[in-house]
Amino acid sequence: MKNKNDHRLKRKVSIRKNVSGTALKPRLSIFRSNAHMFAQLIDDEASKTLVGLSDIKLNTKEAKKLETASLLGKEFAKLAVDKKISEVVFDRSGYKFHGRIKAFADSAREGGLKF
Repeated sequence: MKNKNDHRLKRKVSIRKNVSGTALKPRLSIFRSNAHMFAQLIDDEASKTLVGLSDIKLNTKEAKKLETASLLGKEFAKLAVDKKISEVVFDRSGYKFHGRIKAFADSAREGGLKF
C-alpha cells in the first residue's frame, strides 16, 4: 500500500529527469518536514552544494510555519545574491506549489532570485 510520501517521491523522480542545475544556473532544491524546512543551491554538473540554509539556523520557534518559510526565502535569497547567483532552476521536490513552498518561492523572488 502506497502512502502520500511514496507518491511525492515518484513525482520527484519524474521532475528530476528534466530539472538539473549548472554553475551559472544552479538548482534550488526544497525539502520540508513537519517541523522544519531546508533549501539548497546545487550545481549538478560538479555535484556540489553552493548554498544551504534551514529554518533551524534562523531561530524562529515562535513564528508560524508560513512566516518561517517566507523568512527562510528572504535569508536564502540574500545568501545567494552574496555569492553572485541571481538565476536558479526551482526544484519543488514533488511538493505542490502552495503553502510553505509558495511562501518560500515568493519571498525568494522578492529577495532577488529569478526562476
